[in-house]
Amino acid sequence: HVQLVESGGGSVQAGGSLRLSCVASGYTNSRNCMGWFRQAPGKERERVAHIVANGVTLYAESVKGRFTISQDIAKNTLYLQMNSLKPEDTATYYCAGRQYCYKAVYDYYGQGTQVTVS
Repeated sequence: HVQLVESGGGSVQAGGSLRLSCVASGYTNSRNCMGWFRQAPGKERERVAHIVANGVTLYAESVKGRFTISQDIAKNTLYLQMNSLKPEDTATYYCAGRQYCYKAVYDYYGQGTQVTVS
């Protein structure tokens, strides 16, 4: 049973930074198989950043250069460092994982953590 638990959300002023963490349990093949999504009220969920084969990291254009995704396999933890935050980054952020790394489908999601930028 895979469980993903996010933390690190909060309220911050524009230009500030936050680091989100996601601890995974019961997920044995998480290496290069995880990502971060977000969903703002009234909007569809969008993929913010993810890690694919060989540790390549990919970002949505809206966060490129400001957000950094990383993974610490030893700690079973995924991170999202968010700098230069903007009000439009306000959303609930979800950690996600793929059961099969070679597929683009995300099978596991955490409960989400709220990020509010004013």
